[in-house]
Amino acid sequence: MGLGVEWYDLVCFGIVGVAFLVALWVLWNHARSRKELGILDERLLLENGVALNVVPRATGQVSSYQLWTSCWRGVHPLWLLATRFSTFVIMAMFLALDVHEYDPSIFFYYTEWTFTLVMVYFALGTIVSAHGCWQLLKKPPLENGEMDEFLRRGLEDSMSTNSNGYKEKEIKGSIMLQNRYVAEEFNQIAGFWGYLMQITYQTSAGAVILTDIVFWGVIVPFLSISRFKLNMLMGCMHTLNAVFLLLDTALNNLPFPWFRFAYFVLWSCAYVIFQWIIHACGFTWWPYPFLELNTPWAPLWYFSLAVVHFPCYGLYSLIVKAKIMILPRLFPHSFLKSY
Repeated sequence: MGLGVEWYDLVCFGIVGVAFLVALWVLWNHARSRKELGILDERLLLENGVALNVVPRATGQVSSYQLWTSCWRGVHPLWLLATRFSTFVIMAMFLALDVHEYDPSIFFYYTEWTFTLVMVYFALGTIVSAHGCWQLLKKPPLENGEMDEFLRRGLEDSMSTNSNGYKEKEIKGSIMLQNRYVAEEFNQIAGFWGYLMQITYQTSAGAVILTDIVFWGVIVPFLSISRFKLNMLMGCMHTLNAVFLLLDTALNNLPFPWFRFAYFVLWSCAYVIFQWIIHACGFTWWPYPFLELNTPWAPLWYFSLAVVHFPCYGLYSLIVKAKIMILPRLFPHSFLKSY
């Protein structure tokens, strides 16, 4: 990058800086909105005792059992555990082969960052699925939708047996507390590891699409690869990441909210900033020609890369939406829609 800083360098810094700050703002704004919705749900429960289906889904939170159960009726959680564990092992083998074939400098590439992130997701998924299967052995969770129906019937039955108006609020408050205890027992909110698993899942989704599209659509057809020659290993590294993640998406029970697009942006910003730092420290070559700063065309490349994040994340979001909308119609007795 050199000691001098040109105007186009400053523009590139500004593009990445704005993207980074906007992503942080989105996450902060969502956290604040979720907190406000949680307070509103608490008030509804306390005042009416009837807002039973808003815990926890109205606040965008995920039940713990959604992390380790499948969206398909009849698919035992052990199958999801086996799929995630075997996928992690296979990806670890390919990453080890990649490092052995070249050297640790392979991690200067965004592909290896993304491949490792997908591995982290499957590692977390394996741990969470194993814990969920252990819980299943101790106490099986209620079937999809059964808890809400159970709570709703309990409220209606209790209200029908107490028709006096002056007792209504007291009864509602008592039922609310009972229902809340049941909800907390059977529909626990995902904790730190659960949210970390969701974050890596959705960040990986956008990063995998970006990696494979740039590699197969830009690098291979239009750019010369001076450091590496295209071979079977490289093809697998830029294909299996998407195949394995799509397979997990077809089986898992996880939602795909748009606000986590911000984590995908932060992930890419972290990689670009890493490249800037190592070049400022004397690193000489760029893994990707479109990240070079010593050209007036750099701002155009950086802006294009920033914009392409939207269709990459949007494409995977459409895949998940298609799964939720189409599969229940094709398999009404097999597909369990819980979000």
